[in-house]
Amino acid sequence: MPAEPAAAPVDETLRALAADAKAWPFDEARKLLKRVEAKPPGKGYVLFETGYGPSGLPHIGTFGEVVRTTMVRHAFQRLSDLPTRLFAFSDDMDGLRKVPDNVPNAAMLEQHLGRPLTAVPDPFGTHESFGAHNNARLKAFLDEFGFDYEFVSSTECYRSGRFDDTLLNILRHYDRVMGVILPTLGEERRKTYSPFLPICPKTGVVLQVPMIARDEDAGTITYRDSEGSEVETPVTAGACKLQWKADWAMRWVALDVDYEMSGKDLIDSVKLSGAICRILGGQPPEGFTYELFLDEAAEKISKSKGNGLSVEEWLRYGTQESLSLFMYQAPRRAKRLYFDAIPKSVDDYLTFLEKFPDQPEPERLENPVWHIHDGSPSAASMPLSFSILLNLASVCNTEDKAVLWGFISRYAPEASPESMPLLDRLVGYALAYYRDFVRPNKEYRQATDMERAALADLRAELAGLPTDSEAEVIQNRVYEVGKRHPFENLRDWFRTLYEVLLGQSQGPRMGSFIALYGIAETSELIDRALAGEDLSAD
Repeated sequence: MPAEPAAAPVDETLRALAADAKAWPFDEARKLLKRVEAKPPGKGYVLFETGYGPSGLPHIGTFGEVVRTTMVRHAFQRLSDLPTRLFAFSDDMDGLRKVPDNVPNAAMLEQHLGRPLTAVPDPFGTHESFGAHNNARLKAFLDEFGFDYEFVSSTECYRSGRFDDTLLNILRHYDRVMGVILPTLGEERRKTYSPFLPICPKTGVVLQVPMIARDEDAGTITYRDSEGSEVETPVTAGACKLQWKADWAMRWVALDVDYEMSGKDLIDSVKLSGAICRILGGQPPEGFTYELFLDEAAEKISKSKGNGLSVEEWLRYGTQESLSLFMYQAPRRAKRLYFDAIPKSVDDYLTFLEKFPDQPEPERLENPVWHIHDGSPSAASMPLSFSILLNLASVCNTEDKAVLWGFISRYAPEASPESMPLLDRLVGYALAYYRDFVRPNKEYRQATDMERAALADLRAELAGLPTDSEAEVIQNRVYEVGKRHPFENLRDWFRTLYEVLLGQSQGPRMGSFIALYGIAETSELIDRALAGEDLSAD
């Protein structure tokens, strides 16, 4: 076991501010504080837990649950001197129900269906079991993002005896536990259900069989095997595991879990497991129900359908911090988790980061970057937004970072890939996003006669400006031109600029874009559009 965590002293000024902070992690932390103040944990620390099913690889939901739980943990640490720990719990004693689609040696895995994941050979040939392989992937995944956690294996807990006392407690309260579970099952399932799943000593398969007897004093159950023979087995030392709802409750009691989040789809399971937890004499953990993500078509994301966005895909086009921000914002609201969420999240993160240094402390606690960086974000001021970089990549029609840096260096001479590594990363993300999502969907159109007149007017205005004009000066001229022409509203004028010059329906703040791209270059772009050239041919 790791050493007991030491308590960190709490800043009393910050504690007072955190007591009134409205950000949702502080709401959760105060709820947890009431729990531990009413009944201090006998184990000497406050335990946060996240669960993981290692039949597949870590996914974006795994990231979301761990990052949100970590945010609550950080908030709690500003309110209490009690030490905290975070367990990343792997349900690796679950039986392998089906062969995943994305692994090698499928035929070999077929021969091990039903066995605990930690007893199934690793199809990749790199670890002692399939469960160990996926556990290693989970730990590498969490380590990559710098999470502070302790990995806990279900198999290890069952086989080491860590769960034994609670398993025997369930056996003693068997009838009451069944009384909670059976009403939630269909008629046929009730006839065969048992919370205990024995591990067959002959095949190693996790059996779903009815019990024909139990002996509380001996700590055993009896069932019939496939040959009809009666088999008596202990419920301890890894000879049995539990059905997952009973397993969840047992884990809460055995580990004395104080806080665990779960998705909206598990609301009923939380209630059921909480009832079992109370039967066993435990107190269910404080919890937070988060909404599930939606795909591009606003349908619920499903691992089996693969209709979502992976962590790897997000990080191909945006920063880890932007993903953390997406997880932070409105966790109780269903949100579309798709590629078009990335640019806004990147820019929103940069905006929050830039505001942070000048905010008074109470406002900092409401700023998402406080929660993303545990109160200590690195100072960063970007001369350009991500959306501007995207549009620069779009009008340059390039995948070469050097091309974009040529414009950036002229616009912001103090900026370079070396002096602003975050900006350099954003340039790379912008080029990748442009290549994969913007360029395939660009659709230029010809201007109408009225729009041509407005574009010619803008061209004349730009010709009268110094080449080093500030973005705000340029923006004002763009506004003035739009007002002089019979657009229904200025939004239509800007849409004209986007659709005719950039080949898209939405775009950047034009003053900033023109200042970056260059007055001469923008004038040439307008000339080509007025001449009827095909700008998509660049």
